[in-house]
Amino acid sequence: MYLRKSCLSRKISRSYRESQKSSKETRPGGGSVESSSTGSDLAAGGGAGSWAGMFPELLGEIIRRVETSEDRWPQRQNVVACACVCKKWRDITKEIVKSPPAPVGGKITFPSCLKQPGPRDSPHKCLIKRNKKTSTFYLYLALTPSFTDKGKFLLAARRYGRGAHTEYIISLDADDLSQGSNAYVGKLSSDFLRTNFTIYDSQPPHSGAKPSSGRASRRFASKQISPQVPAGNFEVGQVSYKFNLLKSRGPRRMVCSVKCPSSVETDEDKHLDDLKMNKPETSVSGYTILKNKSPRWHEHLQCWCLNFHGRVTVASVKNFQLVATVDQSQPGGKGDEETVLLQFGKVGDDTFTMDYRQPLSAFQAFAICLTSFGTKLACE
Repeated sequence: MYLRKSCLSRKISRSYRESQKSSKETRPGGGSVESSSTGSDLAAGGGAGSWAGMFPELLGEIIRRVETSEDRWPQRQNVVACACVCKKWRDITKEIVKSPPAPVGGKITFPSCLKQPGPRDSPHKCLIKRNKKTSTFYLYLALTPSFTDKGKFLLAARRYGRGAHTEYIISLDADDLSQGSNAYVGKLSSDFLRTNFTIYDSQPPHSGAKPSSGRASRRFASKQISPQVPAGNFEVGQVSYKFNLLKSRGPRRMVCSVKCPSSVETDEDKHLDDLKMNKPETSVSGYTILKNKSPRWHEHLQCWCLNFHGRVTVASVKNFQLVATVDQSQPGGKGDEETVLLQFGKVGDDTFTMDYRQPLSAFQAFAICLTSFGTKLACE
């Protein structure tokens, strides 16, 4: 019995060595090279075989051309497909997508792009769908001018009551809205009157950033479950609504202080001088200060009006436009109060539009728009 097993094992070993020899191709110079189907080549290429053996220069040029030509969804999915070939392709694709030229920045490709600044010249046009029964909000990137098409899903948020406070948990997964999820990206926390909100990010906005102190900023009930997962959240912005104690007629007045991605200097951003020169001035170091654009009173319609360029069709106290403020702390500081950096408005019972641009990211713009939901008796 043991002799039979020994002979069988020797036969299997001999057949394996013969198959390895047959998989080699003889070169004209007498050397030999293993074919792309051998195990060592597959391991080196991450299971992609000959695709991982392309020259980096040629591979980078191919992916760069695909990235440049496919600038909108759903064609943009071809760039994602390039990153799915193997690890080598993924690293090169991420590097090309991460540092595009300044004029064409703001493309949404990977989940990390949702925390990068939006485009500079024309805003990203998005839709927010509300589910009143579950207190859930869904953010989509609009692919057509129609308000009924959902488009590409980006983020989801759910409102929770935390005693006297209200929280919105923001996630990449519409079915998993919890702070312990891997899809968790941040949250929004309000005070008792829902007039002051704090935006928290699940990841540090820059190297060396420390999590915010306090119970509201804690991500888990315990101290920390893993060194790779921060136990706390990082404050990246605040939104405040001004009181309207006299109950005078007019829209809500709000001020936003946001730490935008483009306002944090990194080694990769030093060469983007043109981008930095076009940033809004700030009155707080590292923060961009925004305020709502003042509407005008229309005598014929007898209401306050703003020009939303056809992107808002229903009058609502929730509608707003945000512009950069003038920096009073700097001599000659200027703010562009004509360029709308974020606008939000109602187009249906549970459908809203959200258009944003630099220096805001999709995550920050979505969090700011969430503050507009809910009744604010002190502001109306």
